[in-house]
Amino acid sequence: MGISISSIVLFSAIVLTGLSAGFFYAWEFTVIPGTKRVSDHTYIETMQSVNRAIINPAFMLIFFGPLVLQLLSTLQLKGTHAIWYLVAAIVLYCGALLVSMVGNVPMNDALDVVHLKSLSPELIISQRSHYEPKWNRLHFIRTAFAVFSFATLLLTAFISHPSKDLL
Repeated sequence: MGISISSIVLFSAIVLTGLSAGFFYAWEFTVIPGTKRVSDHTYIETMQSVNRAIINPAFMLIFFGPLVLQLLSTLQLKGTHAIWYLVAAIVLYCGALLVSMVGNVPMNDALDVVHLKSLSPELIISQRSHYEPKWNRLHFIRTAFAVFSFATLLLTAFISHPSKDLL
């Protein structure tokens, strides 16, 4: 049995989308509950540090890579009944990217310019209360989009290869 290029691309799209969805899911159910337990100053300091550290090639790969590979897989599986599942996965993943780019990233950028040392404890509390609930809601939404995109891609793999091994 040979491994087709379209199978490799679909498999890679599934892996990267799963890594992205898994990252968001793990953040939702481990990091967010943990940050709710820290002081306001520590919270802002931590989020600033994480938001700066996350801009790296490994994260960019699992953040933008899924869309690239999903689009490529769509081109390769054009004309099959799996195309509609791929389109759905793309739309869902675009939802995660859109929420991130329009919501979370601008909030992160605004938080990045906050100078903690120059703020009173009251202003630190205000910064957190303005940032955290909205950021967490947006994060939950992008997590759902990414997880549903991943699940849809898994369905695509089974639909596009119903009677064969997936690879």
